[in-house]
Amino acid sequence: MFQELETVEARSMELDKLLSDPEVTKDNKRYREIAKEHSSIFGIVDLYRDYKRIRKEIEENKGFLDEDDEEIKELAKSEIDTLQQNLHELEKQLRLSLIPNDPNDSRNTFLEIRAGTGGEEASLFVADLFRMYCRYAEIRGWKVDIIDQNHTGVGGFKEIIALIEGKNAYGKLKYESGVHRVQRVPSTESQGRTHTSAVTVAILPEADDVEVQINPNDLKIDVFRSSGPGGQSVNTTDSAVRITHLPTDLVVTCQDEKSQHKNKAKALRVLKARLLEKLSEEQRSEISENRRVQVGSGDRSERIRTYNFPQGRVTDHRIGLTLYKLGRILEGDLDEIIDPLVAYYQNEAMKSI
Repeated sequence: MFQELETVEARSMELDKLLSDPEVTKDNKRYREIAKEHSSIFGIVDLYRDYKRIRKEIEENKGFLDEDDEEIKELAKSEIDTLQQNLHELEKQLRLSLIPNDPNDSRNTFLEIRAGTGGEEASLFVADLFRMYCRYAEIRGWKVDIIDQNHTGVGGFKEIIALIEGKNAYGKLKYESGVHRVQRVPSTESQGRTHTSAVTVAILPEADDVEVQINPNDLKIDVFRSSGPGGQSVNTTDSAVRITHLPTDLVVTCQDEKSQHKNKAKALRVLKARLLEKLSEEQRSEISENRRVQVGSGDRSERIRTYNFPQGRVTDHRIGLTLYKLGRILEGDLDEIIDPLVAYYQNEAMKSI
């Protein structure tokens, strides 16, 4: 780690000289690029210099431990203890600062929730989770735009897809991908038995046009009439859109808007996000299993959380976190789960630095 920090500090000194070079200041584009790089490492260099300063102060105080004056020795010991604590904290911050930033964290994100095992009960839980994420988005000031929804007759969803727009939406929600299990007594259960159902959640960063370019010839586009709950027609025109990406067989539908053009535009945004995720998954497969665990693979086949209604309990199995606050969690108070998850994966990533 310290060798890397020395390299970063040396680069910072190079950039300092370049920023004061008249030839660089004449070139606005180059100057902006250098200033941006300098800004990105300035905080790390500042922390590292503080670290070296404190380490030097510790060595200086150790020299006083050989003094005959007991009072000076005690003061030195006390000062060393305080400095060691500060040094330990700075080292943690330095390791954290060296973790490569996920460029997707600041992006908008697509939320996809699908019913799994459990029939109608699973579809009802899809609706519960969607409401939970909508409340969380509302608390954070994010916007939720439904892309597609497949209703069931009992008020649930077979699946629902939405775009969540807001600051760090993907960074906050990315660890929600996986299998969410619910244990409760269904409304249709006459004998009061607890049933277990499951739904899958997928969190996909919105792709930039530069990252994912789609050849129009690779698309098969079908239009059809939208339908609502129970198959009732909600549109008398062919406004719903289904797009098939022929090279990958990925299929996206959108029928939430009354305009065919709007539905097509929304469907293309979802398709680009899924293609970006497919590309990212292929890249992740080249990384070692150990590293994937450390950075969080977002594997949607993994059971990540259980919502137990009889006990009012929520358990995240990845970090062994259990909260007896089911009601608050379902009302969107998710930070008590999300923040520990982010901290856990950051700590795991620091172990490799």
